[in-house]
Amino acid sequence: MAKVSKLVFIPPVVFAALAGLFFSGMMRDRADELPSTFVGQTAPALPEMAVDGTTLLTADDLATGEVTVVNFWASWCPPCRAEHPNLLALEADGVRVAGVNFRDTQDQAADYLRDEEDPFFATGFDPRGRTAIDWGVTAPPETFIVDGDGTVLFRFIGPLIGSDYEQRFLPELQKALDGA
Repeated sequence: MAKVSKLVFIPPVVFAALAGLFFSGMMRDRADELPSTFVGQTAPALPEMAVDGTTLLTADDLATGEVTVVNFWASWCPPCRAEHPNLLALEADGVRVAGVNFRDTQDQAADYLRDEEDPFFATGFDPRGRTAIDWGVTAPPETFIVDGDGTVLFRFIGPLIGSDYEQRFLPELQKALDGA
């Protein structure tokens, strides 16, 4: 009888371990979304410049006792344009909406807000995307719900549109507003 090398068992064991790892990753809640390390933490720093013609967003604006929605956007971003009517609707409903424009030019950002109507009570301008990196933003748009004391309560990746917006973002916003 031929002796079988122990090495023949390594590939099936490695395969089973990887399959188990992948399966457990698929079974977690919101497997397609990266967790935010800022939820439950004080909001990171904001840009030191505003979009031309707007009020500068400051850390004090995030600690007024009121819930604030902070939206990271860019004029060149089609999903940002798609969500814009919902940002206007939130603002019309009395929600404090702030915007941080990133990886854009002042002219393009200011023209966009002038042409499409500005839903933001204050803005930050982040041309190099450094503030976006500090907030953990991966791509525009991303939106954060910040409690009245400046604590990040929720992170929403992607445009504020469709059923995901209605079923995930709006309930979290309502929960934050009810708790304020």
